[in-house]
Amino acid sequence: MKIVAFTAGAGPMYCGSCIRDNALAAEIKNQGHDITLLPIYTPTLTDEPNVSEHKVFCGGISVYLEQHWALFRKTPWLLDRLWDSPWALKLASRRSIAVNPRLLGELTVSMLRGEEGFQRKEIRKLTSWLRSEAPPDIVTLPNSLLIGLARPIREAVGRPVCCTLQGEDLFLSQLQEPYRTRSLELIRANITHVDGFAAVSEYYAEFMCRYLGIPGHKMHVVPLGISLQGYDPALRFRSNCFTVGYFARVAPEKGLHILAETYIRLRRETEFSGATLEVAGYLAPEHREYLRGIERKMKDAGMEHEFCYRGVLDRQRKIDFLRNLDVLCVPGTYDEPKGIFLLEAMANGVPVVEPRRGAFPEILQKTGGGILVEPDDTASLAQGILSLWKDPALSEELGKRGAQGVREHYSASRMAARALEVYASIAATRVYA
Repeated sequence: MKIVAFTAGAGPMYCGSCIRDNALAAEIKNQGHDITLLPIYTPTLTDEPNVSEHKVFCGGISVYLEQHWALFRKTPWLLDRLWDSPWALKLASRRSIAVNPRLLGELTVSMLRGEEGFQRKEIRKLTSWLRSEAPPDIVTLPNSLLIGLARPIREAVGRPVCCTLQGEDLFLSQLQEPYRTRSLELIRANITHVDGFAAVSEYYAEFMCRYLGIPGHKMHVVPLGISLQGYDPALRFRSNCFTVGYFARVAPEKGLHILAETYIRLRRETEFSGATLEVAGYLAPEHREYLRGIERKMKDAGMEHEFCYRGVLDRQRKIDFLRNLDVLCVPGTYDEPKGIFLLEAMANGVPVVEPRRGAFPEILQKTGGGILVEPDDTASLAQGILSLWKDPALSEELGKRGAQGVREHYSASRMAARALEVYASIAATRVYA
């Protein structure tokens, strides 16, 4: 099967969607298929061998310039190469700036308008390249925020388009009005130009059918999968310290503040002792004060020496970090549709404690690698963590189940096999002249 897959770069951040897209493309290649992974906006950053192409479409610099200055919507393509070059995009992506919701809303709407938006020239570059290549069996988009590309891509290649769904509702919910409503209207209007959707969990498939009005016959589920290279539950680090871990973006919606409050509660109200709270993950500039606030709470509680933020971790440091944990908890305040961090922790034999929301129940039902607690409830979360602290045998059993469950249900090879089934079924439904 020949596939052209687009993936949206996230600048300097290790992005779960980029990691998922890269792992899927790498495994599809391993299974003998022809797949070209093409970044949009910026080059992708992954903690595994990157299989994406060096060429970036709708380069972030061009998209920004064309959004704000009409002159750049008419510059020659040859001149655009100066800021579309890999070195320029990599240089720009090293800068991490706070997000302005208003400007982000305007840009989101413009991209969703497709060829009617300010980035019309970038879309023409993309479709011109597609026409110059041998037509694929299918083209995939990384999320519904880029659904404005579906119609011009279908017209350019005469082949079906599949759109992955992997968490974009959180982004949409954070847009200011009127951009949120307009974005939803444009996404819904473009559903007709997409031949199939692939959600990353059963939960998200059901939610997005309701949220966007996607017809049931167009919806498919391709569960997440991770590369298991280097993950070995037998190599976990053991110590006398009970280590509670958090591994995700450091942002309010991911719930680090809830975990910190729970930790303080455990230390003050129970016999819970001999512990530390270890944190790692990307920290955006706009969330630095959020982290400082949590650090102040730990200090005010007299527990500053029990809290440590380890920063952004590459793959080997991530594996070492996870192996050192006795439990992982990311108590998100929203319905998380993915949860790659759960799979990574369990693959290393680490049990998890998570709120009963989003995709977490189905992941833990399949793997058996953790405990579900009530959402946004520090008492319930504390009880879940305390039960593992009190019962090492239970912790060991959950760790073993999780490691086996991830290998059985959430490997990259299983994800790729399912994706290929879905792509083949979509490609067989219709061929465009």
